[in-house]
Amino acid sequence: MAKDPVRVLVTGAAGQIGYALVPMIARGVMLGADQPVILHMLDIPPAAEALNGVKMELVDAAFPLLKGVVATTDVVEACTGVNVAVMVGGFPRKEGMERKDVMSKNVSIYKSQASALEEHAAANCKVLVVANPANTNALILKEFAPSIPEKNISCLTRLDHNRALGQISERLGVQVSDVKNVIIWGNHSSTQYPDVNHATVTTPSGDKAVRELVADDAWLNGEFISTVQQRGAAIIKARKFSSALSAASSACDHIRDWVLGTPQGTWVSMGVYSDGSYNVPAGLIYSFPVTCANGEWTIVQGLPIDEYSRKKLDLTGEELSEEKALAYSCLS
Repeated sequence: MAKDPVRVLVTGAAGQIGYALVPMIARGVMLGADQPVILHMLDIPPAAEALNGVKMELVDAAFPLLKGVVATTDVVEACTGVNVAVMVGGFPRKEGMERKDVMSKNVSIYKSQASALEEHAAANCKVLVVANPANTNALILKEFAPSIPEKNISCLTRLDHNRALGQISERLGVQVSDVKNVIIWGNHSSTQYPDVNHATVTTPSGDKAVRELVADDAWLNGEFISTVQQRGAAIIKARKFSSALSAASSACDHIRDWVLGTPQGTWVSMGVYSDGSYNVPAGLIYSFPVTCANGEWTIVQGLPIDEYSRKKLDLTGEELSEEKALAYSCLS
């Protein structure tokens, strides 16, 4: 029997990430090859014409799973009845801007979108924040949408997770699908900690530890970490634009695993509301290793954390606490 369509909101849909993301959703990459979707696309009034162009292309592509398209600049219309919300729209930092200025702009954007989701989204709507500063934007959204359960609000660190998988795959000359259980801890920023201490590679003779196979701690504790942390900047330097297709693909991975579940024995990284696990301050949106089942994530517990890693977890947590204080100061 055919499934009922799922309504998926993409904000900032006329932008680079949005343009890469909406065809992936319409093709079933996010929710499965048998799941019909209705796309809700939101952007700001100056982008209305471009947004209509994206809608025209979606119609022209004749995606079998796409059962409708709402393209609007009205936040209430965009949020009405949505089951999944991917928040790509935000105010980018421009040259000469202070962090507080950017934070202040994003606080006002996420405050209004949170209110619209709270009042008009479907019950149990799942929210993924992509726009930077992603962790803190998600926290603001949570603050102003109190009826949306905290477990339903997340931010994207899957891009960093996938970047880490890619670096290990390239270094070892193995298929990326054979590498698993890297972890991104903390903030989606250059303080994030890409951790391979628990990661493995599937080999003909069984799963082997990444650290053992790479056999180069200087690279794993140095260049590997900085490459993953700075990959976004490297792509801007190369393309003159931010990561778009990789961000869109990772957003699909994040939602797909959250809704459909992670494979047995595999975890992924998601920015979620901290409950104090691993001595991370509660009340931050912080990236943890999680498994997903029945539409819910669970933080992987009991992983040993060495002294080097502890310092990295604390450092990125401190940055998130500072961002939180900055964001809340913009509210007063």
